[in-house]
Amino acid sequence: MHWGVDVGSTYTKIVSIGEDGEIVEASTIETLIDQDEKVYQFLSGKPISSIVATGYGRNLIKDKLGAKVISEIQAHAKATANLFEGCSLIIELGGQDSKVIQLENGYFVDFRMNDKCAAGTGKFLEIAANRLGFSIDEFGDACMDYDKELEISSMCAVFAESELISLMAKKESAKNIGAAVHASIASRLSNMAMKFSLGGKVVFSGGGAKNRLLKKMIEEKIERKMEVAPNPQIMGAYGAAIEARLSSS
Repeated sequence: MHWGVDVGSTYTKIVSIGEDGEIVEASTIETLIDQDEKVYQFLSGKPISSIVATGYGRNLIKDKLGAKVISEIQAHAKATANLFEGCSLIIELGGQDSKVIQLENGYFVDFRMNDKCAAGTGKFLEIAANRLGFSIDEFGDACMDYDKELEISSMCAVFAESELISLMAKKESAKNIGAAVHASIASRLSNMAMKFSLGGKVVFSGGGAKNRLLKKMIEEKIERKMEVAPNPQIMGAYGAAIEARLSSS
């Protein structure tokens, strides 16, 4: 069995594939302290032919399990190219950063990343959802029928949250404030995406890709439909598993 481990800032995704390349197991566990030990325990007793790690904590897995490591960019590119033939651009929203990756013939050739401030990441989406009384899983759907366009313009997560609180104090509705949060993140992602050619398929990846309102708003801004994998949150781990399989042959 070939394993991919993506140790992200919020969650760790673990995927195994067989010799035929098909996914056998996919799990998500919260990223906490001593995550290398938690991954070790999770994999204990499981058949491991090869293992590759990616994500912020990839070197923990390298040291603990002797895993090969690859960047998140490489991992997402491998997974997306495998699932979506003709993909030219990946828009990926993670917990701690957001990325836009350009592909040519299945290989990444360029990328842009926002990892300087949480205002354009899944973390801000989670903070805003909690502030407004929504779970992160229901946030997008709960704000789909917003009826007033509000604006959150700050590039800093701290100041953006202050804007959110000000809108709450003005008695704006939760769904309209939530829609403004989505629009703010969609603007940041689409601005990065528009720096590249949108000639082929555009794929939305990462945990944020499960949010229907965010997907809709990005599509409106880039004037293109995006495709989403069945489980977009595990794409990094899946790409790492593909690399594990390839490197063992």
